[in-house]
Amino acid sequence: MAARRSAMSLGNLLRSLLLGLVYLLALPAQARELLLVSSDQSASVQAFSQALAERRPEDQVRLESPDRLPPASTLSPETHLLLLGTAALNWRLASEQGPPALTLLVSRVEAEQLLDGRRPEGISLLWSDPPPSRQLQLALLLHPRPQRIGVLFSPSSEFLLKELSEHAQQLGVELITQEQERSDDPRPLRELLDNSDLLLGLDDKLLYNPRTVKGILLSAYAENHALIGPTVAFVRAGSLASTYSDQNDWLDTLAPLLDQSPSQWPPSLYPEHFKVQSNRQVARSLGIELQDDASLAHRLAEGDSP
Repeated sequence: MAARRSAMSLGNLLRSLLLGLVYLLALPAQARELLLVSSDQSASVQAFSQALAERRPEDQVRLESPDRLPPASTLSPETHLLLLGTAALNWRLASEQGPPALTLLVSRVEAEQLLDGRRPEGISLLWSDPPPSRQLQLALLLHPRPQRIGVLFSPSSEFLLKELSEHAQQLGVELITQEQERSDDPRPLRELLDNSDLLLGLDDKLLYNPRTVKGILLSAYAENHALIGPTVAFVRAGSLASTYSDQNDWLDTLAPLLDQSPSQWPPSLYPEHFKVQSNRQVARSLGIELQDDASLAHRLAEGDSP
């Protein structure tokens, strides 16, 4: 009898341990505090915050303006920061120490101006501008095989030319570059148009901004030159096409990063997921036949050559 009771007690203990293990495995992962920092509290930013919270119900997602936050150094090191834009990045940079941060809505030119080549520890930069190499590949898919691709640059965006030149060489096209130091000087653009087949725009706000875009587009199309990029916003204004990443693409990019330890975050990266937007009216006026945008994006993702 004693042996039977002992066996029954051991069985009950094993069942309790098994049930406890099942319970522990069923518990959600430890909740993270995801603090979105943005000086822009617009409806689109609010929607992004809400979409992130819906995708990650196990985490605590909060949106704040940097003006309403204490110094980053006073926050818990367990907090994961998502910095939206240069104002949020400046707030984090004001503290030598602080929680790890993923930075969005900052272009490579803006980061170069802010950081001057530095890469602060604990800050990962997710570039907002499309990769120049991908834009170059898009240009070759859209245009009847250009031989000379013109790139206007300023002192702030000059650092991008080495990378772009290497990709142009791999693709067998010539990169024609022209420096423009002042946005109100039309001479560099005229010279570039005289010596190139199409224009590839860099996301450099000194050169491409709401004040200058109309003049650039009118000058380009007067010479029957297409403009690729610099961002999807310029496609609506009249450039031919651009690649871009939308809200869902950014959320897909963030998902694996937020599941990792911040020590594994890369110093910088472009989102893996992207789309293409083209301007059909502009294409018709230039005599260019376009595939649909989804097909173009698929070809770029597969690395197809024109």
